Amino acid sequence: MPDTTCHMSISLDGFAAGPDQSRDEPLGLRGREVHGWHIGDPRATEADKVAAGWLMRPRGAYVMGRNMFGPIRGEWDEDWTGWWGPEPPYHAPVFVLTHHAHDPIPMEGGTTFHFVTGGFDAAYAAARQAAGDQGVDIAGGASTVRQALVADVIDELTLDIAPVLLGSGERLFDGVASFGFEPVEVLHSPLATHIRYRRAG
Repeated sequence: MPDTTCHMSISLDGFAAGPDQSRDEPLGLRGREVHGWHIGDPRATEADKVAAGWLMRPRGAYVMGRNMFGPIRGEWDEDWTGWWGPEPPYHAPVFVLTHHAHDPIPMEGGTTFHFVTGGFDAAYAAARQAAGDQGVDIAGGASTVRQALVADVIDELTLDIAPVLLGSGERLFDGVASFGFEPVEVLHSPLATHIRYRRAG
């Protein structure tokens, strides 16, 4: 069975995004400090580049939360197609968790956003079917990753732990009762410690 992967950046105190996420601050206040290792910090090293390769490796399909897709809440009342411009980096089907139905949005480069109102299990099942033998990635944000951890579907989890304390925001492991992974590779730079975990046993 193809692997299900997940790759997330977090602060030392466990936040994947800072507080007050908005259109102007999609990662929340100070969130860029957590993600700088792969979004243009000039101090990035070869270790960060290797970890960025892990992050960007092609997958057959993706699952993400509506909060990661965009800032719109409630009904879809504007024409939003994501943060990434006309050609998102996924190049595969992306299944977006939402409480509000929306027609699929095809984008350049092979990405199509599909909107799933049936919850995480339905989105993951659709992604598995679409991915075939190429595997699924749980793209985020934190709430979606928590649901994937609780559902115990992740085979490989990579965490990029930035030496930053945010104090508040979107915490990754709230409500997750166990951590069934063991580290298999560690890289580090001044910007982050990159730990690749595999399912234990």
